[in-house]
Amino acid sequence: MVDVPQLVEQARQGRPRAVARLISLVEGAAPELREVMAALAPLTGNAYVVGLTGSPGVGKSTTTSALVTAYRKTGKRVGVLAVDPSSPFSGGALLGDRVRMSEHASDPGVYIRSMATRGHLGGLAWAAPQAIRVLDGAGCDVILVETVGVGQSEVEIASQADTSVVLLAPGMGDGIQAAKAGILEIGDVYVVNKADRDGADATARELNHMLGLGESRAPGDWRPPIVKTVAARSEGVDEVVEALEKHRAWMEEHGVLAERRRARAAHEVETIAVTALRERIGDLSGDRRLEALAERIVAGETDPYRAADELVDGVTNGG
Repeated sequence: MVDVPQLVEQARQGRPRAVARLISLVEGAAPELREVMAALAPLTGNAYVVGLTGSPGVGKSTTTSALVTAYRKTGKRVGVLAVDPSSPFSGGALLGDRVRMSEHASDPGVYIRSMATRGHLGGLAWAAPQAIRVLDGAGCDVILVETVGVGQSEVEIASQADTSVVLLAPGMGDGIQAAKAGILEIGDVYVVNKADRDGADATARELNHMLGLGESRAPGDWRPPIVKTVAARSEGVDEVVEALEKHRAWMEEHGVLAERRRARAAHEVETIAVTALRERIGDLSGDRRLEALAERIVAGETDPYRAADELVDGVTNGG
């Protein structure tokens, strides 16, 4: 039996085992999940959620670790969700990011969790929104969400973060590929990491040019800055934090932060509702109603859309 109120209270006190248990309940879609979310609801809304995305090899984990160090210097509690590719054998995360961030393992002000995508496209685990809510309710001031390194399909992070950081590195062909995929449309802050390599200045110029081509900003709109870093040596990381704080201040001033969070909540509700409906329809596999509708389609008596409407009406009305 899970004592949810006690778990939530322990998480608020910064006990990592309690936070881990709550996120495990989320990932496992446990029966207690509704109670967990209800208990956390009045405690959330304070954390600043930063998403980091980019192609494999650009240094997302190193940058995330450097940002943790920078935020800890200011006394902020930091949560990290590192979304790893799922293991094809166990379905679990490969935990590579936690290994790379081991320097923070003994810091009680840092909580790091690797989550498996479990085949979910878009670079984020399906449970990430609720996991973010757990870390928020547990008192984290900043939550860093590092996505799977699948590059062009990672635009989903924009719907889950307050601020999205897109990382690139010189000599990797990120510029052209990212522009084609539209990943340049989601960034609020752009980071050219590994800036000690040849071609860093050219990558920054190309990126600036591409951002300019896509511009249709009114006066006062946010213009994404481009920051060059060498995250492995913590060079330029303070500038990234400064850019993040400026974006947060701009969003608060213009009401963008509240709007993004409303949109995020709406998307979360929609996902939960669609998942529940899909499960209820899935339970009808082999059900006589579904077979009868299929027979009517084959006989030309109805069409798939009308049949689907009948099925959905039957499920939602408890028929």
